[in-house]
Amino acid sequence: MNSSRLTVFYEDTHRGELSSLALAHVGDAVFELLVRTRLCEHELTAERLHRRTVELVCASSQAAAARAIQDSLTESEQEVFRRARNTKSHRIPHGATAADYALATALEALFGSLYLDGQGERVTALFNMCWAHLPGTAGPAPKV
Repeated sequence: MNSSRLTVFYEDTHRGELSSLALAHVGDAVFELLVRTRLCEHELTAERLHRRTVELVCASSQAAAARAIQDSLTESEQEVFRRARNTKSHRIPHGATAADYALATALEALFGSLYLDGQGERVTALFNMCWAHLPGTAGPAPKV
């Protein structure tokens, strides 16, 4: 995926002005789009594509990926991650633990921050690391 295509609409956005939850809101969409794109490389029915997307974008799956990549984050990425992880949530989704939800929010905020900063190549690199740690995706990931 050409990283310039990933950020073309947000070149003038200033992520420093956004809350952690706003960054997570954007990052959730970025992460899901990357998962959907990766899943399209497999010959799955529309129903199976949807089910796998839901499985891979849920809090527990994202938390597993977040745990796996934490040591690979730069200092500034760790700051965004920590700030978002510590954001108080008023509602935890059904089936998620508070710890998993906090890590998933942190991962999404990181993806949102990098996306809005125009760092598409870093988004892609981190996503490729995450992919190997999502349930049922073992093995090297094809490039997005």
